[in-house]
Order: sequence, then structure tokens, then C-alpha cells
Amino acid sequence: MKRIWILLVLNLMQSKTIVTQSSNDTSLESIPEDGKLNFSELAVKYGHKCDEHQVVTEDGYILTVFNIKGNKNKPVFLMHGIIDNCDTFIVRGNTSLAITLANQGYDVWAGNNRGNKYSKRHVTLDPDADKKSFWNYSQHELGVYDLPAMIDLVLNQTGQTGLQAIGHSQGNSIFYILTAEKPEYNDKIKLMIALAPICYLHHVKETVQVIIDVWPVISPALQLSGTYELLTRDSALVKAIEALCTRKLIGYAICATAVFAIAGPDKEELEPEFLPILFGHYPDVATIKNGNHLVQIADKKRFTKYDYGLLSNYKVYGSAKAPNYLLENVRIPVALLVGQNDYLSTVKDVALLRKNLPNVVYYHEMQRPKTNHADFVWGKNMKDYLFPLVLELLQKYQ
Repeated sequence: MKRIWILLVLNLMQSKTIVTQSSNDTSLESIPEDGKLNFSELAVKYGHKCDEHQVVTEDGYILTVFNIKGNKNKPVFLMHGIIDNCDTFIVRGNTSLAITLANQGYDVWAGNNRGNKYSKRHVTLDPDADKKSFWNYSQHELGVYDLPAMIDLVLNQTGQTGLQAIGHSQGNSIFYILTAEKPEYNDKIKLMIALAPICYLHHVKETVQVIIDVWPVISPALQLSGTYELLTRDSALVKAIEALCTRKLIGYAICATAVFAIAGPDKEELEPEFLPILFGHYPDVATIKNGNHLVQIADKKRFTKYDYGLLSNYKVYGSAKAPNYLLENVRIPVALLVGQNDYLSTVKDVALLRKNLPNVVYYHEMQRPKTNHADFVWGKNMKDYLFPLVLELLQKYQ
């Protein structure tokens, strides 16, 4: 774990070593075709037409949303998690969630949060020249600004008054933020299927807790160096990760181990042959502020808004403490699907979420004891143990 942080700091200090290594070592021949294609190209390869839409948020970020065309009366909106993008729902090709839904006739919409490779634009800010302003957001802004812009786009394009949504990881917590802060959006979501739902972080496993413990030391150092974002797809660090993780033998030994340390181990679902495809798309950007926000939630053991410090909290919230998000305002029907081997979204923390959400209509612990955080989007056999549950829920609440 310490080596990962050292790599991050070296990259953020603009180390030329990683840049040189990545440019020399990365070979496109080592990445299979599905690791090179973007979302719409993958959709076409697996038999579907796909449109690309842009929408501007209230605070000026330009987001890309992909639409695999289907029955406009059945829109399903997919939302990825942290350090990810919408490719996560299609990288498995014919056995991915996006293609499975499209094959069933659903009108599939895949969203992208601000800052990732599909949404790295703003009407006035430049992500490189205006770093401090452009990257000044956490999951709060993703919920309050990004989600409503994308949801309204889907509803306007389909002519529907409501949609069904499927989120993974932080792609669920931002829905709770949206509907807590803007309760009118409860009426626009017929069902929220929460895969590996993140909200509370009280009981994360030890390997995840290490990151939480070290973050308050790393974060200020990064910001002092002028770094406000990590893991952009065009960064030297991501190129180095890609160069390493797309190599079948050493890549799997190191990179799969790193994934399992965060998500929970499950070699059966993340096989060596898939890793070069996966790391052609993953990871994607996260901001320092978003990391701060998640660590605050873990430390305070509350689903709280961003803590700016005593004086700034008075200016922003009118109180010394950052207030909690009001989960009692979240009226959308929520289905919670949790893995027993999930190191991030633990069974205990999802139980707490279940207790505090007022409209949980379905709760399910995956029967495979090894099911981890990543299996819900990347698992080799999702079609067998996950998709039947998802399709049944969508049909029931259509």
C-alpha cells in the first residue's frame, strides 16, 4: 500500500521517470480490442446502435451520456462509481450489464460524472489551466448537479416522466444525496437498484482502513503541490498502470492483488485474460476533495456533507458542524444488493443504510460467499448470479 502512495506522490510532483517508462513500455498490441474501444464502439461491436449526448450542468460542467437505443418507454439509467466511468457497464461485452439490458429491449443510458475521460470539459474552466476551480468538487456536486442534469436529459429525450436507475458503489450514494437535497427528484425515479451500495463506511475491511488512516496525511501534501485530481486517463500514472496491468503474468500478480485489497478477493470472477481489457478503461479520475469527503464520512461515522472547518462551515451551513444528509427525504424505491465478501460496502454498513432509508423494497445478500465489490460490474459470471435478479426487479417496477 505504501508503494502505491509513493507512486502517486511522484506522479503528482511531475516525475519524468514514470512518463518515460509508460511511453516506452505501453504497447497497444498488449491491449485487446475491447480494451481500446470506447463505450459507443463497444455497443456497436456487440450489435446495438448508440448515440452520444452532451448536457451542461447548472454549474457549467459538460457531461457525456451514452444511449444504446431501445424501447423509449423503458429507460434505464446506469451510474458508475468512484475512479470509474460508464465503460464499467460494458467492458464484459455480451456478458456485460449494458448489453444484457439492451438485448432485453431496454433503452439504456450510461452516465458519466464530471472530470472523467468522457466529461472533462466546462463552459468556462480549463481542467489544466484552472485546476483549483475545475477539480473543486466531491460527491456532493455529483449528486446535486451532475445527476439531475443527466436524469432530465434522459426524460426529455424519451418523453417519460420517470426512469429506472442502476448504480454501482458511489453511483448509489450520489442518488441519496440528490433525493435528500432535491426531494422533487424522488418522483422521477421509479426504482433504484443499488449494486454494492456505498453510504456508510463504518465497517470497512483493514486494507481499506489503511487508506482512510493515511489519507489525512497525503491529502494536504498533494494540495500543497498544486494537485487537486488523481488518475485522469491521460496522466502519467494511469499510463504506467496500464503498461503494467495489461501484461498477463506480472500484471495479474500485482494489479489483481491491488484490486482484491480494496474490493475483496475473488479470482474466479476476475480472470487473467480479462485484466488487459479492464485496464484499457480503468481507473479514471477522482478529486482530492472527493477523497476528503469520503474519509470524513468514515471518520465521523455519519453520512455527512463536506466539512470545510469551523469558520467555513458557519458560512456554508450556518453551523459549526457539517450537517448530515437527510435520508428520510429519500423516498425512491431502493433495492440493495450486497456481496458478503465486499471490503468497501460491507454487510454491516449496508444493514445500517437499510435501516435509515425509508423505502427499501428489496434486500439481497449474494449467494456466492466470495462476491466482492467489483464483481457487480466486472464479474465473469454476472449473467448467471446477478442479471436474473436485476431483470426481475426492473420488470416488477416498470
